[in-house]
Amino acid sequence: MNFSLYIAKRYLLSKSSNNAINFITIIAAIGVIIGSASLFIVLSGFAGLKDFSLQFSSIVDPDLKILSVKGKSFKITQEELAQLDDLESIASYSKVIEERVILNFDNKNIIANLKGVDENYPKSTIDSILVQGRWFEPNTDQIVSGWGISNNLSFGIFDYAKTIRISVPKPGKGQISSIKGAFNSVNTTNSGVFQINEELDNAYVYANFDTAQYLLGYKRHQISAIEFQLTNSEDIDAVKQQLLTIFGDKVVVKNRMQLNDALYKMLNTEYLAVYLIFTLVLIIALFNVIGSIVMMILDKKKNLNTLFNLGATIKNIRHIFFLQGSLMTLIGGSIGLLLGFILLWFQKMFSLVMITTSLPYPVTIKPINFIIVFVTISVLGVLASKIASARISKKLITAF
Repeated sequence: MNFSLYIAKRYLLSKSSNNAINFITIIAAIGVIIGSASLFIVLSGFAGLKDFSLQFSSIVDPDLKILSVKGKSFKITQEELAQLDDLESIASYSKVIEERVILNFDNKNIIANLKGVDENYPKSTIDSILVQGRWFEPNTDQIVSGWGISNNLSFGIFDYAKTIRISVPKPGKGQISSIKGAFNSVNTTNSGVFQINEELDNAYVYANFDTAQYLLGYKRHQISAIEFQLTNSEDIDAVKQQLLTIFGDKVVVKNRMQLNDALYKMLNTEYLAVYLIFTLVLIIALFNVIGSIVMMILDKKKNLNTLFNLGATIKNIRHIFFLQGSLMTLIGGSIGLLLGFILLWFQKMFSLVMITTSLPYPVTIKPINFIIVFVTISVLGVLASKIASARISKKLITAF
């Protein structure tokens, strides 16, 4: 067995004759365990919050979406539609018209995003977001509104006594001769209410494609976007290239992450910030490891002098305490990871911490978080051990 490793293990596992040093060593080990467990729990908790936040947008976001490079709309030809129908990787696609509109009900106004979709809009999405009523009937001016919009304007479903007026400013130039002539408007009835998250519930209204087309004055083949559901999400890059081949440079193709790039950037930035903050806490905890090793060096001065006289070099002796500190952090970090995993497993199984009375705090146990925490504790532990063991010198060992 390696000489330095053997002695390092003996020093790590044996008690010192000085109770103060034993106490400091125990505090240092507990600090490493708690620090690594805390870092793992926080990273897993944040991963759970990230997945929880993104699951709402993934309900309504398609696998791929094409948008106009210039302006808010583009024209699609029958030839392009025929080529889309020939792509086996596409399960379905829906033509979309989107624009901001004014909703008026009972003398109250609100600005919302109108999303006109055709009959191919995925039924799986419809069924997962509707909480009241039903989806609008084809070839009607019915709408489906978000929960927040429905509450803010105080309308329900199928209220034929009072209609909801949707208005969009007409495109064009010159002076406005009348308010009525400045807007395209339709009177609609709300047939259902959807609920996704607070942001979308307060912003969106769904309508028939033809209704949105009339309001915006779009021509027959003029659309805002096309949303695609794929048969296999692993083919996303290949399908993206096929779409660019069909439509050329008049469109941009975005995947689900690119459609929510601001949200992803925010979540990733917060994840990094949380990691750095708790790594700083771990660094502070490792100062105890440095103190513990330094105290052990001072306590073992006579033994070290004996080893030196028997032929051990200063490098060998430094290596002993370097290994002792490294072993302490690696073992403590592993115990902390195990403890953190057990606590997270209990949270997933028994919902120990609740956000609301019905919603447990979400946690996601990912292998990458094990690696991040273990690498972090290993690197910091090695640095701390290196700093502490560097205090050993020939003068220190031979000074009696």
